[in-house]
Amino acid sequence: MITDYTISTDKSQLNVPLIREFLSQQSYWAKNIPLDIVERSIANSLCFGVYQHGQQVGFARVITDQATFAYLSDVFILPEHRGKGLSKWLIQTISDWPELQGLRRWMLATRDAHSLYEQFGFRAIDNPDFFMQRKLIETY
Repeated sequence: MITDYTISTDKSQLNVPLIREFLSQQSYWAKNIPLDIVERSIANSLCFGVYQHGQQVGFARVITDQATFAYLSDVFILPEHRGKGLSKWLIQTISDWPELQGLRRWMLATRDAHSLYEQFGFRAIDNPDFFMQRKLIETY
């Protein structure tokens, strides 16, 4: 039941070793990411933890200026907690977050969760030729 879960932006509640473990071992986008990089990314992002009875079961972070732009990243729910609507609840919570209202653009990158994000208004880039990247580390 989703009522057994909570979402918080309190970084002191985050289980950083669990986040690093998932990202480095189970994600396709951050394989082998070092702990210090995870710690720095958390320190400089708006983070959302998903918890069941105080134990972290999910995570997402938003890289944002809270005025014009947001990049949604590192979204996950642990496998044993999937299929309960937690991902949708997490994305809805992030989408409704007061400091993230009125932004001009949201971005994200996904290989396999397009149908989830489309439910919240994300679409393929209109003009991909407008966008550029500087990719220094190969991820996916």
